[in-house]
Amino acid sequence: MTMQPDALDDDVVLLTVPADGGYLGVLRTATATLAARLQFALDEIEDLRIAVDEACAMLLVVATPDAELECRFAVTDDALQVEVTVPTARGARLPAESSFAWKVLTALTSSATAEAEDGRATIRLVTQRTGR
Repeated sequence: MTMQPDALDDDVVLLTVPADGGYLGVLRTATATLAARLQFALDEIEDLRIAVDEACAMLLVVATPDAELECRFAVTDDALQVEVTVPTARGARLPAESSFAWKVLTALTSSATAEAEDGRATIRLVTQRTGR
């Protein structure tokens, strides 16, 4: 996994859960807790929770059976960076950037990117805090 260079020296939390929708609540709770630590506004926290949930849902569709979903949170002074990755089934593809799912991700975060290579798919989200 790779993170943006500025995140490497900040607080990093890594959570690994089974790639099963029943465990996404753990990731939503962690997202909200870390965003609250950054003093995000309540609506920003909810937007980020929804974005992480949507990113994970996109990855669950392409995950191999019995896979684990890895979620890495990097806390910086004014942003929360979330990187979610999962091993993928052969030939699996993430939704196109023109899809509704991607429109949701880009509307709810400062940036959203994805890559699928070497049998893994990764979605990266960055949300900047808008006010102090």
